[in-house]
Amino acid sequence: MANVTWNLDPTHSEVQFKVKHLMITNVTGHFSDFSVTATSDDDQFSNPSVSFSAKVESISTNNEQRDGHLKSADFFDAAQFPEIRFVSTGASRDEDGDITLTGDLTIRDVTRSVSVKVEFAGVAKDPWGNSKAGFTVSGKINRTDFGLSWNASLETGGVLVSEDIRLFAEIQLVKA
Repeated sequence: MANVTWNLDPTHSEVQFKVKHLMITNVTGHFSDFSVTATSDDDQFSNPSVSFSAKVESISTNNEQRDGHLKSADFFDAAQFPEIRFVSTGASRDEDGDITLTGDLTIRDVTRSVSVKVEFAGVAKDPWGNSKAGFTVSGKINRTDFGLSWNASLETGGVLVSEDIRLFAEIQLVKA
């Protein structure tokens, strides 16, 4: 097979992030409006190419006030930069078959090369005959690298919001 195309199954996929608050607990958020398209040389995702985008307006941390702040110019500036984008530039596999996917991540008007770990769970047919592929994605970025630098100092030392953002995704793709 050559150039197998895969599209997102949005009802069986999710994109989340976690960030330390007060340096003692994690706040979890997610994007509800995102897309993923992938191509590969075969059903085992040899030589994959991946494109991801998320609508900033779809961010949710289950707190309306915090979500509004995240959409403001202090953070994502959704009015001016409505989308987060990732386009892969390369991939490598380890001995367990896990993929390190490298690509250009654009947040606001800043693009940086990042790598994420992708665990490939395999391909299965659903009851309607569709070929589906499953992945667990994890990674970490520094938000200040992308201009998301708002913070507040704590009187006990430290800051209100960590610079490190942990990324998590469960992605199910369907063969086009």
